[in-house]
Amino acid sequence: MRTQLLARQPELRTERLRLTQLGPDHFEAANVGLDDDDEGRKLTGTHATFTDEQIRTWLAKLPGAADRADWAIVRTDDDKVIGEVVLNDLDVDNQSMNYRISLYGSAFYGQGYGTEAGRAVINFGLGVLGLHRISLGVYAFNPRAQASYAKLGFVLEGRHRDALYWDGEWHDELIMSVLATDPRP
Repeated sequence: MRTQLLARQPELRTERLRLTQLGPDHFEAANVGLDDDDEGRKLTGTHATFTDEQIRTWLAKLPGAADRADWAIVRTDDDKVIGEVVLNDLDVDNQSMNYRISLYGSAFYGQGYGTEAGRAVINFGLGVLGLHRISLGVYAFNPRAQASYAKLGFVLEGRHRDALYWDGEWHDELIMSVLATDPRP
């Protein structure tokens, strides 16, 4: 594994997007993504609210982190930050990480941005970084995300029953993963 690439995280490019190191310069977009998007909060299971200081402190810790890679998703046609995509929870012994993505508002849903950004990050993780496994959790009420993950090669492994309590109801979390040895779309 080439874990040194986490601390010196490269910029990734796709047809419509530029994935750049998430950090303090992205405060305004991240603040909107964390606090002003009720649907996004539900999709990510985020009950907490965050102060500006907490967000700024978190963003300041990301550049140079040796155990994770956090990218801002920037739309290239207008340089708008539309979300973030992350590899975290590094397990060196088992050559694995967790995958997470969040688009900053419903205006960016359903346009393929998540799949496009995800493809770049999965290819980086498995092909460049040298991971064997990348896993994620997605709530059962989010079929749009499940379809995106399947397009990236993620396979359903199981479920955590009643993992999220939201608006008076319990929801299952589905566990998915992609392996370096899996056929990739």
